[in-house]
Amino acid sequence: MQRRDFITGAAALGAALVLPLARAQDLPPGPVKIVVGFPAGGGTDVLARLLGQKLGVMWNIPVIVENRAGAAGIIAAEQVARQPGDGNTLLMAHVNSHGIAPGLQPKLAYSAERDFSPIALVGKTPTLLIGGAAQPARTLPELVARCRAQPGKIIFGSAGSGSAQHLALEIFKARAGIDVLHVPYKGSAPLMNDLLGGHVQYCFEGMTTATPLIQSGKVLALAQTLRQRSPSHPGVPTVAEQGYPGFEASIWFGMVGPANMPADMVARMNRDIDRVLAMADVQEKLAQVGAEDGGGSARRFADFMRDEQRKYAEIIRQARIVAEG
Repeated sequence: MQRRDFITGAAALGAALVLPLARAQDLPPGPVKIVVGFPAGGGTDVLARLLGQKLGVMWNIPVIVENRAGAAGIIAAEQVARQPGDGNTLLMAHVNSHGIAPGLQPKLAYSAERDFSPIALVGKTPTLLIGGAAQPARTLPELVARCRAQPGKIIFGSAGSGSAQHLALEIFKARAGIDVLHVPYKGSAPLMNDLLGGHVQYCFEGMTTATPLIQSGKVLALAQTLRQRSPSHPGVPTVAEQGYPGFEASIWFGMVGPANMPADMVARMNRDIDRVLAMADVQEKLAQVGAEDGGGSARRFADFMRDEQRKYAEIIRQARIVAEG
């Protein structure tokens, strides 16, 4: 073999060995764990498992979901903020941990901006004001009248003190001038169990969790909390159109990792999550639970979270809302 041919062949072989390694560097070196700050069975958990299954196939590495419930998602966020930025640990961030908590918890153990790498917005849903199927108040005006007639007696649950559901309740209490009994839970799944069992009468809940229960007739929907009706529930009037103009609240989910993740890895994960969100079966599942407007760049998600933090900080200040416990 001539020297030139040997050198050319060696260079080609070297490139063949290096290229797969270079391609692999935009993915974590081992199994990926997606931490969810709520119990299994809730809306955040359902979306995390759906994404994890698709991404595991796409990346050809195990992607598992770990539930670390407590403090409306803050405990999970604290855990992930302490991890190295190698991509092996991700967080299904939530409006609670990355939108509301920065303005509600003055001693928060993490910075929602500095301690995380935004990857992708997964979806946004309105919250729904729902009640047990046997409850006598079937409309929002009827419920307000009942609360005024029995101050502090009507029981509202939430997915946790300082959660999006709790905040929606506190804002509505202030707007409607009512007093109710608030019972916080550690996530949506146990809250729904007690709502169905009659231990809780009403609650604001994410559409992801509430929609199947509404469709099955197990709960009734009195209102939804975006300014316009969601296509998923065209027959449910908004709070705003029932006498409280400007009322708006939502729940959103997005993937983040610890700070200092490699830019190439963030870009790869962002592209692949966008691909998953565009899949027909995933689109169908998202539509079933009312999750909309996911996808887009990591920069879009970062800007969105920053705007949400500012918005909720102002709402909390104006309504003088404080975290319980």
